[in-house]
Amino acid sequence: KDFTLTIPAGKVVALVGLSGSGKTTAAHLLSKFANPEEGRLTLDGLDVRTMSGKSWRSRLAVVTQDAVLFQGTIADNIVLGDPHPNADRVRQAAEAAHVMEFAAALPEGLNAQVGDSGGKLSGGQRQRVALARALYRDADVLLLDEATSALDASSESLVQKALEDAVEGRTVVVIAHRMSTIRDADVIAVMEAGQVVEQGSHDE
Repeated sequence: KDFTLTIPAGKVVALVGLSGSGKTTAAHLLSKFANPEEGRLTLDGLDVRTMSGKSWRSRLAVVTQDAVLFQGTIADNIVLGDPHPNADRVRQAAEAAHVMEFAAALPEGLNAQVGDSGGKLSGGQRQRVALARALYRDADVLLLDEATSALDASSESLVQKALEDAVEGRTVVVIAHRMSTIRDADVIAVMEAGQVVEQGSHDE
């Protein structure tokens, strides 16, 4: 209630707060899994309620804490949902997400099988494939919902580096518990009881 937040184009905005503060609800609204009962969610001034879920989600890419991979190759998982995959864009996305760092060491490279639910990859590798998938879509808005919270410190460091490289010049919403994840955000919005209670840079 009384939630107001402006996300400037091309900036990184982080939502932080204790469990129950409203971060997940904000993510559901952004993903159009729910529509606001009051107020408006707009993109470039257009009310999202006037857009179909498919149309809105074509402009949004999401990376969650538990990357969902499917049986097939690394490349298959990056181009998921694209009936006409572009090999150059696949490689660019894989490089930007630091997937090539481990794929290049595999005999099949990006054509290596990931196994059932990505079981042949580590948690950090699965997250980087999920990030590459989001970058391949080249959506207007990138939503990172606790994207590193399920990883150990070593894997988190690798994924965090990939995220830092990938978000440059994009409109990004980061939902996180750990301060290390959002230290370099342009705006940090602190949530409490469903409201933004303060916002500014990390230094501020």
